[in-house]
Amino acid sequence: MSKTEIKTTETTTLGDWLAADDFGLTMSSGFFGFFAHCGMLNALLDAGLKPSRCSGSSAGALTTGLWAAGVPAPEMRDRLFELTRQDFWDPKPGLGVLRGRKFRAVLESMLPVNKIEDCPTPLALSVYNAFRHRTEVLEQGNLAAAIQASCTVPIMFHPVWIERRPYLDGGILDRPGLVGMPSGSRVLYHHILSKSAWRRKNGAHTVIPQRPGLQALALTALPKSGPFKMEVGREAYALAYEKTQQALAMPVDGTALYV
Repeated sequence: MSKTEIKTTETTTLGDWLAADDFGLTMSSGFFGFFAHCGMLNALLDAGLKPSRCSGSSAGALTTGLWAAGVPAPEMRDRLFELTRQDFWDPKPGLGVLRGRKFRAVLESMLPVNKIEDCPTPLALSVYNAFRHRTEVLEQGNLAAAIQASCTVPIMFHPVWIERRPYLDGGILDRPGLVGMPSGSRVLYHHILSKSAWRRKNGAHTVIPQRPGLQALALTALPKSGPFKMEVGREAYALAYEKTQQALAMPVDGTALYV
């Protein structure tokens, strides 16, 4: 049996499956879903389950990017809890409301390494090339710029320019953040359920992808944070942590686990 096949029984739990071999962690976009992502990640690590590779889009790129760079998950939690809207709110006329310089400064203050290739854990971040209208994966180059680009929600932020190319949110075409994860690898995918009214219920951005070796985890009923509801992030974190602990003890079948 290949490493990517998921052999489970009725009693195989998510924790069992993760502990059985190396696994990659992919986290989806989801606006300010990084609070929930951080709670889920802390629960994994507290259970002794450490990803061997990371990828992600937007909120997922922020969380996996910080951790892969070497930021301890509890420290990430504390820094996120300290964030206020004024820390990243820098309006300026242009192709978006916010210039993004404050956001970049926040990232640079948190990151212990400058380049993606210097991360202790291999990392791949999805971004959207606004010139070529396609998803690209960044595995080298400036880490703060890559995370910022992947988090550049259209209309909210100005595009991020990297090597004379404008980039936007990685979730535009790769909401799961899976493009950067090698095909056939064992992957735990944390899916932030979309609450956007304009997304189709069964559209490509809302349906959990299926591929060999992938086990998805979707945490339900999480409160939605945002730039004007930053305080809700603490509740989203706590619920995600608790629900992930529950999920680790639940049986899996190689598809999606809803908790």
